[in-house]
Amino acid sequence: MGPMQILIVPVTPFQQNCSLLRCDASSAGAVIDPGGDIEEILAAASEHGIEIGKILLTHGHVDHAGGAGALAAELGIPIEGPHEADRFLIDKLPEQARRFGVADATPCTPARWLVHGDTVTIGDEQLEVLHAPGHTPGHVAYFHRRDRIAFVGDVLFAGSIGRTDLPGGDFATLIESITGRLWPLGGDVGFIPGHGPTSTFGEERRSNPFVGDAALSSQRR
Repeated sequence: MGPMQILIVPVTPFQQNCSLLRCDASSAGAVIDPGGDIEEILAAASEHGIEIGKILLTHGHVDHAGGAGALAAELGIPIEGPHEADRFLIDKLPEQARRFGVADATPCTPARWLVHGDTVTIGDEQLEVLHAPGHTPGHVAYFHRRDRIAFVGDVLFAGSIGRTDLPGGDFATLIESITGRLWPLGGDVGFIPGHGPTSTFGEERRSNPFVGDAALSSQRR
């Protein structure tokens, strides 16, 4: 079995990394964080033969979840995630859209709230769910163990970390999520962040000025 097909489609004025996933064995697909620009997402899925069967959300911010309701309604598919601690954000998606001046967001209700240790399936493929709060209380990450790839939303970026000054954010909790939930997966694991370029956990441990090993060691002194 070859690696799962992954296509990154930057969407919204925030250039949020929406990910399209495809199980090659079954052609079943999913989309992670369709924040908006759903026609672009649908066009990319069609071009690459990805049959979107479900929507997965990492958290409830509008640039990640703003297009989920409209896409779910158009395709008749379920939304899974995030953790229910982000319900307050999901419920206020239209209000978030107005506040940040982005396209109208359709209210949505996930068919399944996720908790740490859950799994989600895409055809024959399986993603492990990691509850990783700090950026938001209900933030989750998705890990594909065979392909050593993680979809981490706004928890960790190449050279940076998620902001914690928005409602429900907490810096200490975010650091614990990164060091306690992401680092143990292994330095070889590549990750797709919510914004910007991809990286590996190993590279971030070596060089990230916020959460790299050297940075954390100096903070403890």
